[in-house]
Amino acid sequence: MPSLSTSLIFTSGYTKADQPGIHAFVFDESEGTLASQGSFTGIPNPSFVTIHPNQRWFYAASETGKNSDGRFGEVWAFRFEREPFAMATINHQTTRGDWPCHLRIDLMGKWLIATNYGTGDFAVYPILEDGSLGDMTDFVQHQGSGPREERQEGPHAHSFIFTPDNRFAIIADLGIDQLVIYKFDSVTGKLSLHKSVSANPGAGPRHLVFHPNKKWLYAANELNSTVTFYDYDAPNGKLLERQNISSIPSDAPENIVADIHVATSGRRLYVSNRGHNSIAVYDVGADGTLALVSIPSCGGNWPRNFALSAGGKFILVANQYSNEVCGLPILEGKEALGAPVARAAVTGASCIQLVNQ
Repeated sequence: MPSLSTSLIFTSGYTKADQPGIHAFVFDESEGTLASQGSFTGIPNPSFVTIHPNQRWFYAASETGKNSDGRFGEVWAFRFEREPFAMATINHQTTRGDWPCHLRIDLMGKWLIATNYGTGDFAVYPILEDGSLGDMTDFVQHQGSGPREERQEGPHAHSFIFTPDNRFAIIADLGIDQLVIYKFDSVTGKLSLHKSVSANPGAGPRHLVFHPNKKWLYAANELNSTVTFYDYDAPNGKLLERQNISSIPSDAPENIVADIHVATSGRRLYVSNRGHNSIAVYDVGADGTLALVSIPSCGGNWPRNFALSAGGKFILVANQYSNEVCGLPILEGKEALGAPVARAAVTGASCIQLVNQ
């Protein structure tokens, strides 16, 4: 049996189909070490993975496009065993769009949503009793554009988050500068438009996270390197903007934001900066507002995605351009993060997900 100090993690990266694209490691929090458990080939550009709540299945997005690769993106289902470690494919489904970059499972573990960045649309699939993905139950296409023509020429659906009561799904669309709220029917797997919230023009909302108190939502805005704080009105499914705060110093080089997470304590929030190659660390106030603590190095180049360790002592960062996962100790006070104590090679590292005990 795994000890309380160890966690199984899955990582993925931008690779060709004949290269290892999905890797499994055991992270030992007491020692700060990463030990390889195995890897998987056969999927081009497995850019994002997510773990099912039952901790026995996981799903990977194959980020390909019709024009760029000759095939729409796909979602792959896997099963895995911990001891001895083993993993195998279950099935896969097309996303009917280009460059799927994010997956999210609803809180009941019955539905999966895949977002297609390239074509600005998204699909819903049932998760069947054996972990396989059933036929698509809904497909939604966004319309519109934003002021930054080089990145916002059309919609770019980037990520989904389900509200804590599973009644709504909120999508961050980078291309149209909107958080779009959909009513979610957990019986039929259908989405219906509820409301939308406009971000600052050119902000490019990318990823979202709820605070543990379930009342506050934070958005990482890729294009203008900011974080936006919203109050969440659960009964009415509404968001009220409260704060915008930068993730980089004023003299930073060109930068785009990637991932965002809140500590389980709710007292700190973290955002990854690609270009500045750092993790912005904020204290979360009693009213939910953010105060910048520091912006330490991510330990590598181009921190695309990261995860907080189960015990809250480390951040594990997928540094895409340095082709590695780095483990950085979490520190108190202004220092916030220490230098990497663990490194593991992962080609084109793009995503990290922890499997709960």
